[in-house]
Amino acid sequence: MIVCHCHVVNDAAIAAAVDAGARTLGQVCRSTGAGSDCGSCVFSVRRLVCEHVSSQVPESVEAQHAAS
Repeated sequence: MIVCHCHVVNDAAIAAAVDAGARTLGQVCRSTGAGSDCGSCVFSVRRLVCEHVSSQVPESVEAQHAAS
């Protein structure tokens, strides 16, 4: 899905930037070019960054124990 129409950045490019080490909205925007023109995609980019970063964080042992 295209997230930034100005620079034709899709959700896969956002995920790839996070996988490559970008952890903040600013880092992802600098890496992909998203959000650098009109800025209307910034909220979508931020949501995708948060979702992708949180999916990479392993659950703590305490959280796993509490859930069982």
